Amino acid sequence: MGAMRPLTRSAQVSRGINARDLYRSLRRRARLGLLFLVLLVLAVLTGAPFVYMITGSFKLNAEIFSYPLHFLPREPTLSNYIRLLNGSEIPFVRQFFNSAVIAVNQTLLSLLIASLVGWGFAKYEFRGKRPLFVFLLATLMFPYQVTLVPLFLLMVRLGWLDTYWAVIIPGSLSAFGAFFMRQSMLAVPNELLDAARIDGSSEFGLYWRVGLPLSGPALSVLAVLTFLGAWNDYLWPLIVLRTAEKFTYPVGLATLVGLYKVEYGMILAGAFLATLPILAIFVLGRNQFVAGLTAGAIKG
Repeated sequence: MGAMRPLTRSAQVSRGINARDLYRSLRRRARLGLLFLVLLVLAVLTGAPFVYMITGSFKLNAEIFSYPLHFLPREPTLSNYIRLLNGSEIPFVRQFFNSAVIAVNQTLLSLLIASLVGWGFAKYEFRGKRPLFVFLLATLMFPYQVTLVPLFLLMVRLGWLDTYWAVIIPGSLSAFGAFFMRQSMLAVPNELLDAARIDGSSEFGLYWRVGLPLSGPALSVLAVLTFLGAWNDYLWPLIVLRTAEKFTYPVGLATLVGLYKVEYGMILAGAFLATLPILAIFVLGRNQFVAGLTAGAIKG
């Protein structure tokens, strides 16, 4: 065997570069692996209660509180769903329908009002515009609980207690929604509005045929947020609704918590059924929702 030749300078440099590239690649893979591990742990911690809600809805109370705890039901049963849907404990189907009616109407009315107010602040100049807009933003600083008493007295004066209107109308007036739509509608080009005016469009036509179509992603985001808030609202319906037939589903499920007995299996079953519309809406409208959240993030 011949004597080993020493590496040339170019070979030494090439080997050093390869070693640095390998080190960087290993560091990048280690970071990605650590990130994946952290996200996996967070996903498990976030999803475990939801999965246990589903599995717990197929258990009786005795098995729910059995020790040691079993994540999966040992003796699955549909009795919780049967009792819940046949109205033996609460009129859940009626209350589910009440929640749907209130949430849909509150969402539609909120979109109309918020978009009109946002359009006015975004595209028109009028006396007192700035102080009025500042006042609108200032209302966001007041906690919702501060307005409960005066709002309840107003519902009493109007004779709206134990009616859908007492829940729909106050929930459809959103300062955040008006501010959100105003920020979105500022991006509508004024030149486009001038061209529409030259073509003979009315001022309402500008809002309806130009402003709303161009603000579709923002409307989708606001619709999802408003519907979710109305669907899960508990405090205000509890205050203004008095009869079980008018209750929304969160208030109805709360009545299953008795002084001496709590129907946890039925509560879990009702909570699972109540999440299905939210999941369906998010799955069907996820593209618009994500587009609305990222609108304006990238300027080309």
